[in-house]
Amino acid sequence: MSIQDVIKKSFLQGFQNTSLSMKDVALLLLVAGLLGIYIFFVYRITTVNTFYSKGFNVSLILMCVITAAIIVAIQSSVVVSLGMVGALSIVRFRTAVKDPLDLIFMFWSISVGIICGAGMPGLALALSLGVTALVLVFYRLPEVRRSMLLVVNARNNECAAQIFQVVGKYDRHYSVKSRSLTRENVDFLMEIRLKDYENLLSELQKIEDVTSVSVMAHKGEAVY
Repeated sequence: MSIQDVIKKSFLQGFQNTSLSMKDVALLLLVAGLLGIYIFFVYRITTVNTFYSKGFNVSLILMCVITAAIIVAIQSSVVVSLGMVGALSIVRFRTAVKDPLDLIFMFWSISVGIICGAGMPGLALALSLGVTALVLVFYRLPEVRRSMLLVVNARNNECAAQIFQVVGKYDRHYSVKSRSLTRENVDFLMEIRLKDYENLLSELQKIEDVTSVSVMAHKGEAVY
């Protein structure tokens, strides 16, 4: 018997020894589904995105079950495993993930499905509890200084120096993101970091040519 025959035989026997009964498969998929529901509620509680996507959250549950089923199928047959590799290699996912935390939840859901499909539901449960603890502890820590977007509307561009002087008084590290000038007015968009911005707004409103002042909190994009 050649070395190739030995490798082929051991490879095929490895797949044959991992065959699961329908009861075991149903149990693994059930555990994956329950952990997917758990991830669903964790995401719903911890998300801070104003535009909450229920469809994305539901997809986390389905992702757990589908991934677990794929892993079970791959273990059961070498033919199926090779077919899965070929089929999945042509799939392209083009949905943009705006929040990095959403990407973590997707990876968490896929990991739970893989671990459950591999027959280790205890590890999947431990992983879920550990990730939940990390999310609740670190992601919910309050920020010392929140990053804000300051929008100032004025009648003309002559008051720009006065506006920048007032903003610099409260935040030396402010940055001007944009300046939009028209015949009627001028708009300033600046990024600032302050604990309390009420005094800044009051002082800006006292400038004669300033018509309106507003602030928005943001995490890469405006949230309110």
